[in-house]
Amino acid sequence: MSQSSVPPVTRSNFCYRHPDRQSFVLCQRCGRTICGECQTPAAVGVVCPECMKEQRRTAPSARTGFFSRSGDRPVVTYGLIAITAFVFLLQLIPGLGITNYLLYAGVFSVPAELSPGYGFEPWRMLTTVFAHSQGFIFHIALNMYSLWLFGQALEPMLGRARFLTLYLISGFAGSLGVLFLTDGYVPVVGASGAIFGLMGAFLVIQRKLGGNMNGLLVLVGINLVIGFIPGINVAWQAHLGGLVGGALVGLIYYETRRLRHKGRQRLLIAGLCVVLVLLGLLPSLGLLSTLGG
Repeated sequence: MSQSSVPPVTRSNFCYRHPDRQSFVLCQRCGRTICGECQTPAAVGVVCPECMKEQRRTAPSARTGFFSRSGDRPVVTYGLIAITAFVFLLQLIPGLGITNYLLYAGVFSVPAELSPGYGFEPWRMLTTVFAHSQGFIFHIALNMYSLWLFGQALEPMLGRARFLTLYLISGFAGSLGVLFLTDGYVPVVGASGAIFGLMGAFLVIQRKLGGNMNGLLVLVGINLVIGFIPGINVAWQAHLGGLVGGALVGLIYYETRRLRHKGRQRLLIAGLCVVLVLLGLLPSLGLLSTLGG
């Protein structure tokens, strides 16, 4: 190397934090000179301590949910599958009548005096998610397999509490579909509404992230079409309601994914829950009739 290529010694050739230490290395973010002790390796080059501190403060946290970190085992998914399987076993016990206590029909959202023989039991809009048709084991098998697939993808991404919230809201939205789109006397059971909600949320998030959704769109389309085939006893109303509810939750999660938006996210989710509950209470307020004929 010729002498002319050696950088001239100037005041800027000394570390800004240690003025007695000469260096020719610059921070890749602020451009200040830093010595070997003050250099922190970054994706490209090195950065000074202050810039690294700021980078860590503004970067998305590894914590993706209220309780979990990315990569955690989807324990909520496993728990939901276990609870649903346990309820299914109870349904198989003769004389126990568990199914009759958990199923939902629109008439259960109507005041008792307007629906003789039925009680006002709106909580069934959630309990129905954990019950399935006893004589059709393929029903629960398909739903639990779908829950396992989407749970492994969504729970580590969202976090345990957010994932559970998504599942329950989607299930409730599925019951709203039954409430608004049937004559009120059609009893339904199953986690299909909640499963379609997971599909809806995953669809929205993948769309926003620019992921390939072709396979998922085909899956959702096939499942929706199956619900309209004559002779197949599937509550497409719950599928549609769950899909819409899950998509709304997924949109909220994506748009408020930054740590600084956590309060806004909770407020929006709470607001959505209030709206859904009010919609479920419309029949009891005399503002909507779910009874046919």
